[in-house]
Amino acid sequence: MTLAPRGITVNAISPGWTEDSVLNTLPQQAQDLIRSWHARGWTPMRRLGTPEDVGNVVGLFCSPEAGWITGQVIYADGGASLMSPEVPPEIQLG
Repeated sequence: MTLAPRGITVNAISPGWTEDSVLNTLPQQAQDLIRSWHARGWTPMRRLGTPEDVGNVVGLFCSPEAGWITGQVIYADGGASLMSPEVPPEIQLG
């Protein structure tokens, strides 16, 4: 709160599973499983994020148009944060 009057905003990005990230350090079987979940609809966009996707959100935060956004966590995860982990995606997506 002490930074806002000086025009400094503080936000965070929660990207979820992203290609070319820690995902690539997992065993291949785990990588394949995560990619399969996303392709089947765990991410409504039906794909993993990319570094470019996350970079676009960073660019938004750095733009003058985002000057009124502060103290927020932006879930740039293709909609995965909307899904319930207890219910299979096939049921949630109809």
